[in-house]
Amino acid sequence: MSTIIAGHLQLQDDIADARLALLNAGFEASRVSSFYVNPPGQHDVYELGGDHDKSPGAKDTDEGVVKGGATGAVAGAVVGSAAIPIAGPLGPVVGALVGAHVGSLYSLHETKERGEPEDDGSNVRPPRKAGMMIAVAVDDTAQEQLALEVLHRHGARDIERAQGTIASGDWSDFNPNSVPVPA
Repeated sequence: MSTIIAGHLQLQDDIADARLALLNAGFEASRVSSFYVNPPGQHDVYELGGDHDKSPGAKDTDEGVVKGGATGAVAGAVVGSAAIPIAGPLGPVVGALVGAHVGSLYSLHETKERGEPEDDGSNVRPPRKAGMMIAVAVDDTAQEQLALEVLHRHGARDIERAQGTIASGDWSDFNPNSVPVPA
Protein backbone atom coordinates (compact mmCIF):
# COMPACT_ATOMS: atom_id res chain seq x y z
CA MET A 1 0.00 0.00 0.00
CA SER A 2 1.26 3.45 -0.83
CA THR A 3 0.19 7.06 -0.66
CA ILE A 4 -1.95 8.11 -3.59
CA ILE A 5 -2.47 11.66 -4.80
CA ALA A 6 -5.61 12.10 -6.90
CA GLY A 7 -7.51 14.98 -8.43
CA HIS A 8 -10.49 15.76 -10.61
CA LEU A 9 -10.17 17.12 -14.12
CA GLN A 10 -13.00 18.22 -16.38
CA LEU A 11 -12.25 16.55 -19.71
CA GLN A 12 -10.64 13.33 -20.94
CA ASP A 13 -8.16 15.49 -22.89
CA ASP A 14 -7.17 17.13 -19.58
CA ILE A 15 -6.65 13.66 -18.09
CA ALA A 16 -4.49 12.64 -21.06
CA ASP A 17 -2.38 15.82 -20.72
CA ALA A 18 -1.95 15.33 -16.96
CA ARG A 19 -1.04 11.65 -17.47
CA LEU A 20 1.62 12.63 -20.00
CA ALA A 21 2.97 15.29 -17.64
CA LEU A 22 3.17 12.76 -14.79
CA LEU A 23 5.04 10.33 -17.05
CA ASN A 24 7.41 13.10 -18.18
CA ALA A 25 8.01 13.94 -14.50
CA GLY A 26 9.30 10.40 -13.94
CA PHE A 27 6.26 8.50 -12.64
CA GLU A 28 5.85 4.94 -13.96
CA ALA A 29 2.84 4.40 -16.23
CA SER A 30 1.75 1.41 -14.14
CA ARG A 31 1.44 3.70 -11.08
CA VAL A 32 -0.87 6.23 -12.76
CA SER A 33 -4.60 5.55 -12.94
CA SER A 34 -7.43 7.50 -14.52
CA PHE A 35 -11.14 6.70 -14.30
CA TYR A 36 -14.62 8.15 -13.97
CA VAL A 37 -16.32 8.37 -10.57
CA ASN A 38 -20.11 8.02 -10.69
CA PRO A 39 -22.31 10.42 -8.70
CA PRO A 40 -23.00 9.46 -5.07
CA GLY A 41 -25.61 6.71 -4.82
CA GLN A 42 -24.84 5.28 -8.27
CA HIS A 43 -21.88 2.98 -7.60
CA ASP A 44 -23.83 -0.31 -7.61
CA VAL A 45 -22.08 -1.55 -4.50
CA TYR A 46 -25.14 -3.68 -3.68
CA GLU A 47 -26.85 -6.21 -5.94
CA LEU A 48 -30.03 -4.13 -6.15
CA GLY A 49 -27.98 -1.02 -6.94
CA GLY A 50 -26.91 1.95 -4.91
CA ASP A 51 -24.20 2.52 -2.34
CA HIS A 52 -25.96 1.53 0.89
CA ASP A 53 -28.15 -1.40 1.93
CA LYS A 54 -30.59 1.06 3.51
CA SER A 55 -31.31 4.68 2.75
CA PRO A 56 -29.25 6.81 5.21
CA GLY A 57 -32.32 8.78 6.32
CA ALA A 58 -34.45 5.70 6.92
CA LYS A 59 -32.98 4.35 10.15
CA ASP A 60 -35.80 5.74 12.34
CA THR A 61 -38.58 5.35 9.77
CA ASP A 62 -40.32 2.33 11.34
CA GLU A 63 -40.58 3.99 14.75
CA GLY A 64 -41.72 7.29 13.22
CA VAL A 65 -44.45 5.67 11.13
CA VAL A 66 -45.81 3.79 14.16
CA LYS A 67 -45.84 6.97 16.29
CA GLY A 68 -47.45 8.98 13.51
CA GLY A 69 -50.02 6.28 12.84
CA ALA A 70 -50.95 5.99 16.51
CA THR A 71 -51.27 9.74 16.91
CA GLY A 72 -53.33 10.01 13.74
CA ALA A 73 -55.59 7.13 14.80
CA VAL A 74 -56.40 8.81 18.12
CA ALA A 75 -57.05 12.16 16.43
CA GLY A 76 -59.16 10.48 13.74
CA ALA A 77 -61.21 8.57 16.31
CA VAL A 78 -61.95 11.80 18.20
CA VAL A 79 -63.04 13.54 14.99
CA GLY A 80 -65.00 10.44 13.96
CA SER A 81 -66.77 10.41 17.34
CA ALA A 82 -68.11 13.86 16.59
CA ALA A 83 -69.59 12.46 13.37
CA ILE A 84 -71.59 9.68 15.10
CA PRO A 85 -74.94 11.49 14.54
CA ILE A 86 -74.21 11.60 10.79
CA ALA A 87 -72.07 8.50 10.10
CA GLY A 88 -73.33 6.26 12.86
CA PRO A 89 -71.11 3.91 14.88
CA LEU A 90 -68.61 3.55 12.01
CA GLY A 91 -67.59 7.22 12.31
CA PRO A 92 -64.86 6.68 14.93
CA VAL A 93 -63.57 3.56 13.15
CA VAL A 94 -63.32 5.28 9.77
CA GLY A 95 -61.84 8.38 11.42
CA ALA A 96 -59.20 6.26 13.17
CA LEU A 97 -58.25 4.47 9.94
CA VAL A 98 -57.98 7.69 7.94
CA GLY A 99 -56.12 9.40 10.78
CA ALA A 100 -53.64 6.51 11.12
CA HIS A 101 -52.92 6.60 7.40
CA VAL A 102 -52.45 10.37 7.26
CA GLY A 103 -50.37 10.36 10.46
CA SER A 104 -48.02 7.67 9.16
CA LEU A 105 -47.53 9.51 5.86
CA TYR A 106 -46.83 12.79 7.66
CA SER A 107 -44.28 11.18 10.01
CA LEU A 108 -42.57 9.49 7.05
CA HIS A 109 -42.31 12.89 5.36
CA GLU A 110 -40.82 14.42 8.51
CA THR A 111 -38.23 11.64 8.83
CA LYS A 112 -37.19 12.05 5.21
CA GLU A 113 -36.96 15.85 5.37
CA ARG A 114 -34.80 15.94 8.49
CA GLY A 115 -31.83 14.39 6.74
CA GLU A 116 -29.83 14.16 9.95
CA PRO A 117 -26.19 13.03 9.71
CA GLU A 118 -25.33 9.60 11.12
CA ASP A 119 -23.07 11.04 13.81
CA ASP A 120 -23.12 14.28 15.79
CA GLY A 121 -22.32 16.25 12.63
CA SER A 122 -18.85 17.37 13.70
CA ASN A 123 -16.99 15.11 11.24
CA VAL A 124 -19.23 15.54 8.24
CA ARG A 125 -17.31 16.18 5.01
CA PRO A 126 -18.92 16.30 1.61
CA PRO A 127 -18.83 13.08 -0.42
CA ARG A 128 -16.48 12.63 -3.35
CA LYS A 129 -17.72 14.49 -6.40
CA ALA A 130 -18.50 12.73 -9.64
CA GLY A 131 -16.24 13.20 -12.64
CA MET A 132 -12.93 12.24 -14.24
CA MET A 133 -10.11 11.48 -11.79
CA ILE A 134 -6.42 10.89 -12.20
CA ALA A 135 -4.38 9.28 -9.44
CA VAL A 136 -0.71 8.52 -8.95
CA ALA A 137 1.02 6.35 -6.35
CA VAL A 138 3.98 8.07 -4.69
CA ASP A 139 6.82 6.67 -2.60
CA ASP A 140 7.96 9.67 -0.59
CA THR A 141 7.28 13.33 0.17
CA ALA A 142 9.41 14.53 -2.76
CA GLN A 143 7.28 12.51 -5.21
CA GLU A 144 4.14 13.67 -3.43
CA GLN A 145 5.14 17.32 -3.89
CA LEU A 146 5.98 16.69 -7.54
CA ALA A 147 2.61 14.99 -8.15
CA LEU A 148 0.80 17.89 -6.44
CA GLU A 149 2.67 20.42 -8.60
CA VAL A 150 1.85 18.55 -11.82
CA LEU A 151 -1.82 18.19 -10.93
CA HIS A 152 -2.12 21.85 -9.88
CA ARG A 153 -0.38 22.96 -13.07
CA HIS A 154 -2.92 21.02 -15.15
CA GLY A 155 -5.93 22.47 -13.34
CA ALA A 156 -6.89 19.54 -11.12
CA ARG A 157 -9.40 20.39 -8.43
CA ASP A 158 -10.45 18.60 -5.25
CA ILE A 159 -6.99 17.06 -4.94
CA GLU A 160 -6.95 14.37 -2.28
CA ARG A 161 -4.53 12.05 -0.49
CA ALA A 162 -5.38 8.42 0.11
CA GLN A 163 -3.80 5.08 0.90
CA GLY A 164 -4.12 2.29 -1.60
CA THR A 165 -2.64 0.24 -4.39
CA ILE A 166 -2.23 1.24 -8.02
CA ALA A 167 -0.91 -1.63 -10.14
CA SER A 168 -0.91 -1.86 -13.92
CA GLY A 169 -2.71 1.47 -14.09
CA ASP A 170 -5.62 0.29 -11.92
CA TRP A 171 -6.43 1.66 -8.46
CA SER A 172 -7.74 -1.71 -7.31
CA ASP A 173 -8.84 -0.77 -3.79
CA PHE A 174 -10.44 2.58 -4.63
CA ASN A 175 -13.63 3.11 -2.65
CA PRO A 176 -15.93 5.68 -4.26
CA ASN A 177 -17.87 5.97 -0.98
CA SER A 178 -14.87 6.87 1.15
CA VAL A 179 -14.70 10.45 2.36
CA PRO A 180 -11.90 12.24 0.49
CA VAL A 181 -9.02 13.71 2.54
CA PRO A 182 -7.78 16.95 0.98
CA ALA A 183 -4.09 16.93 0.07
